[in-house]
Amino acid sequence: MNLTRVLKALGDETRLSIVSLLRVENLCVCEIEAIMQSSQSNVSRHLAKLRDAGIIYSEKKAQWVYYGINKDIIKKYSFIRTLLEEDLANHPQYQHDIEKLKIYREQNDECGALENTGA
Repeated sequence: MNLTRVLKALGDETRLSIVSLLRVENLCVCEIEAIMQSSQSNVSRHLAKLRDAGIIYSEKKAQWVYYGINKDIIKKYSFIRTLLEEDLANHPQYQHDIEKLKIYREQNDECGALENTGA
């Protein structure tokens, strides 16, 4: 967890949007892709930068990989907690992202839910 890498990773609006979403709940690539209306390759590239910087972690569940905020980095760099809990939480763009997440959750369950029902 190199501070320069962390700062570079957080210096992008798309990655800040992803971090804002992940502060609410763990998500898989397809969920982030749908919420952000972005391509899978673009989302994966941003997730890789965040993961390489140690800001997020990945966890495989069945055939999906879920991403979440790395709590250890928040302990190491307290400014990230402030960024997540105050700055991003109160910024209109990131509030809009959270609203899109809520709408997505109302309309969808989890990755693979439609596949599992045969729909």
